[in-house]
Amino acid sequence: MQFPTLHPTFFTATCKDWLYLLHDVQCKDIIINSLAFLVEKERIRVFGFVIMNNHQHIIWQMLSNQKPEDVQRDFLKYTGQQIKFYLQKNNRSLLEKCKVDAKDRQYQIWKRNALSIDIYSEEVMVQKLNYIHLNPVRAGLVLLPEDYLYSSAAFYELQFEQFGFLSHYKG
Repeated sequence: MQFPTLHPTFFTATCKDWLYLLHDVQCKDIIINSLAFLVEKERIRVFGFVIMNNHQHIIWQMLSNQKPEDVQRDFLKYTGQQIKFYLQKNNRSLLEKCKVDAKDRQYQIWKRNALSIDIYSEEVMVQKLNYIHLNPVRAGLVLLPEDYLYSSAAFYELQFEQFGFLSHYKG
């Protein structure tokens, strides 16, 4: 069964209780590697992203044979499990803050109900890209968006593609 071509989506996933679960670069790399995998398997195209210490924004597009809810579920489940495994080995005290009283899990990495907004115009696409690229500047982590490693800002500002999975929104 083929699904219709879908619009790009602005996706935000926040760590449970806004905890700094993504502070370690290894946790950010889990997200990078997962995005690369999804692109390689032709499930998504990624137009932009930023990974902060306690949340992430992604502008992605599901490819025509993918249901958005399936990709989002798989992405969050996989990255959540991998971050949990990393914290079990390297930061048990932080992992303990993720404990939940739930029937289906002992720990929760991502806040439930991630934000997902379809993008229907170039104007909104540019606005969302600017918003995510300015996140590290607003947080005081860098002076220029393109200086933040875990972002697509350098791809757009310097034409530097260090990740191997980004697509320009203009095609």
